[in-house]
Amino acid sequence: MIAGILREPVGENRVSLLPGEAEVLGRKNVEVWVEEGAGDAAFADARDYRNKGVFSYPRNELLSRSDMLLSIHGIRNEEIVSLKRGAVILGVLHPLYNESLMQQYAAAGITVFSLDMLPRTTRAQSMDVLSSQSNIAGYKAVLSAANYFGRYFPMLMTAAGTIAPAKVLILGAGVAGLQAIATARRLGAVVEVFDTRPSVKEEVRSLGAKFIEVEGIADAVQSGGYAVEQSAEYRLKQQQKIADHIAKADIVITTAQIPGKKAPLLITEDMLKTMRKGSVVVDIAAATGGNTPFTKNREIVQYNGVSIIGNADLPSSMPCDASKLYGKNVLNFLNLLIDKEGNLNIDLTDDLVKGTCVVYRGEMMNERIKK
Repeated sequence: MIAGILREPVGENRVSLLPGEAEVLGRKNVEVWVEEGAGDAAFADARDYRNKGVFSYPRNELLSRSDMLLSIHGIRNEEIVSLKRGAVILGVLHPLYNESLMQQYAAAGITVFSLDMLPRTTRAQSMDVLSSQSNIAGYKAVLSAANYFGRYFPMLMTAAGTIAPAKVLILGAGVAGLQAIATARRLGAVVEVFDTRPSVKEEVRSLGAKFIEVEGIADAVQSGGYAVEQSAEYRLKQQQKIADHIAKADIVITTAQIPGKKAPLLITEDMLKTMRKGSVVVDIAAATGGNTPFTKNREIVQYNGVSIIGNADLPSSMPCDASKLYGKNVLNFLNLLIDKEGNLNIDLTDDLVKGTCVVYRGEMMNERIKK
């Protein structure tokens, strides 16, 4: 079997497998190829891959000859016709937002696995690309905020006077939010956190932050660990509570997303008006619309003296570590698909394999896309 590592689109600095991880896959009796220049932005050139027994080929050759294609963002529509019949694509394809592309994959008779659809279970933790990449996003979100914030984060006592610590409000205490809490606390900020899941309260407090509670929350137990949509009554209470705290915040970091839906609007225009000039909002949910009405992905928007940084590509800004973690996740997942002889052995009775399989040999497997 040939597994091809594709080069990502311009602007994406990560690569599916760095040379070290590609070598591990090669030891499983899989022939690993890499597209020319695929690892350059992650500081891994052709020589690094060649030293690990992985050789570079042009993109068209990888597309036409690979049995499995590893690409974080998948391939372009016009390239589908170049694929080998029955080929497998593995990446983070956001199928609930790209239904038409998934239908095209199905029409081409290929098999598609999207790792962002992985069930959030204990067994899946070593394969959870959303967690590994969100960890980086939370860390970089705080550093981005500190870079644009015109004041200190920690409290400073000097001969010239005392500087009060920055007040940071974090909306969402998932993996990104928890890392943002830890990073902001290390920088000396006072941190408050809001999340729709009361179960994260103790984690938030253990990191030295204050947890903001709102009554009337919908139970997220049946959502497989992902956030769920809340009632209109709850959203009103939520907005009022957030409004009370956002007026006092210097930095706001938003991370709230719901799979398959537009990101919830957590910060309204009226709330932004209450923030003092020079404050910063970092919106990690920018790719799905953002948690503010003015968020634009990959842009910094100024509103009433507040900087709104929309950036869903923060993991790409740390390409080496992000690629290493992503590659480890991919290798762990491939253990479910590849047998000892290096052949594909797709077992759809496995809940992790079935959960991530969007298309199987041309048949649409995801029920939400079917509907």
